[in-house]
Amino acid sequence: MNLKNRSLLTLLDYTPKEIKYLISLAKKLKKEKRKGKINKSLFGKNIVILFQKDSTRTRCAFEVAAMDLGIGVTYIGPTGSQMGKKESVKDTARVLGRMYDGIEFRGYLQSDVEILGKYSNVPVWNGLTDTYHPTQILADLLTIKEKFKKLEGIKLVYLGDARNNMGNSLMIGCAKMGMHFVGCAPKGLWPSPDLINTCQDIAKETGAIIEFMDKPLEATKDADVLYSDVWVSMGEPKEVWKERIQLLHPYQINKKLIGNAKEDAIFMHCLPAFHGMDTVLGKEIAAEFGSFYQEVKNGEMEVTDEVLESSQSVVFDEAENRMHTIKAVILSTMGK
Repeated sequence: MNLKNRSLLTLLDYTPKEIKYLISLAKKLKKEKRKGKINKSLFGKNIVILFQKDSTRTRCAFEVAAMDLGIGVTYIGPTGSQMGKKESVKDTARVLGRMYDGIEFRGYLQSDVEILGKYSNVPVWNGLTDTYHPTQILADLLTIKEKFKKLEGIKLVYLGDARNNMGNSLMIGCAKMGMHFVGCAPKGLWPSPDLINTCQDIAKETGAIIEFMDKPLEATKDADVLYSDVWVSMGEPKEVWKERIQLLHPYQINKKLIGNAKEDAIFMHCLPAFHGMDTVLGKEIAAEFGSFYQEVKNGEMEVTDEVLESSQSVVFDEAENRMHTIKAVILSTMGK
């Protein structure tokens, strides 16, 4: 399959066949890496990874994937570029496109990554925006395929803020792959009607099911996958926590909720997760709101420590698979 010079801005731009190809390629590359097989087929190429938002998994996955392929990597952090400050995104795109063979962007506006894709004339990969997170979904799909040997018909229930980048992107990925997606959230936190309608149209072609509910026990019945994300996204003010905890504490994934799913159900999370008192913010939130909401008294918010550390949790498999699926994207879009 020829994906050379294609950008990955959102999975809406890729066909189900193309997504399956990327997952299959990632599986092959993962197997080769485990065996110590070296693939330096892109030696001499260079990419730049632009980060307006800090990250652990996305940065490490892109850097290791690129270096495994023999690619040179330049990291530009939140304060390391004039993009959007003294220089327009359009001008930045045209400058970087003359120096690099590929550009990764992790930031706020979807329009920024689209401008980079339009004007750089090299492949651009969306490492996360406030709207979409396509590289994470590829890793999620690979992880689900590894656990269940299939994607079609798998019921995935996403609990929390279903209108954020993960809610949007999981709905798209499930629609493309013929899966059963359930967004479980208060009705005010559902995705835009336009995006839901787009995914419903895709589902008619793939056999997927797209549903939304606001009752966790109803939504998680017979689920194969329970998925959660942080309740407040990076860049949102700390003051939002009070409102989100009030809205979302009934959607916390705990032992009772995962016990309502299938016996072999798995728990997934794109990380980082608030599941204890091991982070500064977790301690602050627990101290401020724990007396009002028992669900967060131990720093456990979207998921309990018991669930995240259980045998049903595959969150660290997901984290590793970021590297393999990103390598597949880089190789297929930059390859000779």
